[in-house]
Amino acid sequence: MHLPTPRSPRSGLLCAAVLAGALTAGLTTAPPAAAMTLTIADVQGNDRVSSYEGRPVTVTGVVTAVRTSGSRGFWIQDPTPDADPATSEGLFVYTGGSTPAVDAGDEVTVTGRVSEYYPGGSGSGGQSLTELTGPDVTVDSTGNALPPAFSLDAASIPDAYAPGAGGSSIEGRALEPSTYALDRYESLEGMRVRVDDARVVGATTPYDEVWVTAKPGENPSARGGTVYGSYSSQNPGRVKIESLTGGSFPTADVGATLSGTTDGPLDYDQYGGYGIQATTLGTPTGNGLSRETTSAPASDELAVATHNVENLDADDPQSKFDALAAQIVDHLASPDIVALEEVQDNNGAVDDGTVAADQTYARLVDAVSAAGGPAYDWRQIDPQDGRDGGEPGGNIRVGFLFDPARVGFTDRPGGDATTAVSVVDQGGTAALSVSPGRIAPGDPAWDSSRKPLAGEFTFQGRTYFVVANHFASKGGDEPLYARYQPPHRDSEAQRGEQAAQVNGFVQDLLAVQPSARVVVLGDLNDFGFSDTVSTLTSGGALTELSGSLPADERYTYVYQGNSQALDHILASPAVTSYEYDIVHVNAEFSDQVSDHDPQVVRIRP
Repeated sequence: MHLPTPRSPRSGLLCAAVLAGALTAGLTTAPPAAAMTLTIADVQGNDRVSSYEGRPVTVTGVVTAVRTSGSRGFWIQDPTPDADPATSEGLFVYTGGSTPAVDAGDEVTVTGRVSEYYPGGSGSGGQSLTELTGPDVTVDSTGNALPPAFSLDAASIPDAYAPGAGGSSIEGRALEPSTYALDRYESLEGMRVRVDDARVVGATTPYDEVWVTAKPGENPSARGGTVYGSYSSQNPGRVKIESLTGGSFPTADVGATLSGTTDGPLDYDQYGGYGIQATTLGTPTGNGLSRETTSAPASDELAVATHNVENLDADDPQSKFDALAAQIVDHLASPDIVALEEVQDNNGAVDDGTVAADQTYARLVDAVSAAGGPAYDWRQIDPQDGRDGGEPGGNIRVGFLFDPARVGFTDRPGGDATTAVSVVDQGGTAALSVSPGRIAPGDPAWDSSRKPLAGEFTFQGRTYFVVANHFASKGGDEPLYARYQPPHRDSEAQRGEQAAQVNGFVQDLLAVQPSARVVVLGDLNDFGFSDTVSTLTSGGALTELSGSLPADERYTYVYQGNSQALDHILASPAVTSYEYDIVHVNAEFSDQVSDHDPQVVRIRP
């Protein structure tokens, strides 16, 4: 999963002038002595960083919106634009801890210092927001008409996302708004923009934001989202919507329409890049998306599923256990084996040395039984305290549920947090040295990351080796909307090493028994087109099963409006007859029990 980013006002990031008690809206002190009178377009310029950064300036514009919480301030726009489409006519005026003493429609003259603010810090890789800080504000007139909003649509947003710079910064490069989407958005920074009847591609989040697309024909999923299918196609039509209206934020699932007009200034932040701070919000319509249900396995089919249960611990409310149980029983049709990711220890994020998760598993197993499912048994290995990453104190790990009425588990003692499982040759038949057992837990590839768990199962006289995985997080990678293009994806190196370890383990199984039935599955935190998955499948050891689905159904996670595949099931060459299904029950919905969709493969003899 993508680790959630804490949300907070940008306290501690005020410029020196603000901290020194310099001017805020509604407070009057002497303006900076050397302030130059410029247009807003002059300040913005035709690239990403103002040439007047750090200098005092005076500008005039019409107030288009006011933000009274969080990062307080207001937006102004020049109602008389220049002839250059690369220069924005809008600008954010940052008032720090003071509530702005202006209203939309006021024409104001503002003197302040030009600042390039990097949301998330300059080290995050994101772009900057040009703004005025320490402002002295004079209201020249009131009740003025707002400048018309620029329409974001298929015609105005280019298909190409960003200019290439070989991984270097695109700052200082002249904007080409008719060629690149990031340049188009930057050329509109701070200006009023609009979307009309926009399709929702990312459901309403707990942070009161929703993602829509301004390009309705852009890589649509089978269920109304937008599929992220390659590094070269980032779906530039995606736009985040937040609200300045003060009313309740609309609840919408993927595939709904934000009907009517949504408009407001175009902002930029670290939680999604460019987005509309809406002063007018459309109305969600068509929220008829239903949760999918997969088919039950036939009597001779082995159903193996994977489900990221998002930091499940024994102290979670019963409602979460009941909701997960309903998904397992009603939507996954009670699989024979379920690989679980993100199971936490018994007291979750309490960091007191607890590593046992028996109470967490027991509560889930009981909830499944209460929901009418099988009396699952479970196998797992407690990690060393604080060694597997994830939420501090939570000690997340992978593990197995299995239905003992249909599946046998071959217990081979000796597996623990530090003992590596190996392949044993039993006269040409492969077996595990320990079961369950962790793959190479002492290898640096698994530092601060979950260790894969291998288990040996039997079903109707056949042995199946199942490997549950939760690879290293993508946290720390630069975002698609970074100032470095293409963005640096540093976390891939560790996942590549992890994939090589798992591939090597599968190769060891097949070297002893080429006909071994192996299923590798879980949250790999990487895409089907990534080097991570290519490494896993190298040498023909495994096949990624999502290729059996249409491209518009290959996703398990929705992030910033991109429907993408982070979870996977792969199988060895002996698994030739199967039916694979991604069961969309979470990622597209505002009321998620987990942020990942589960998936299942039904293997035929």
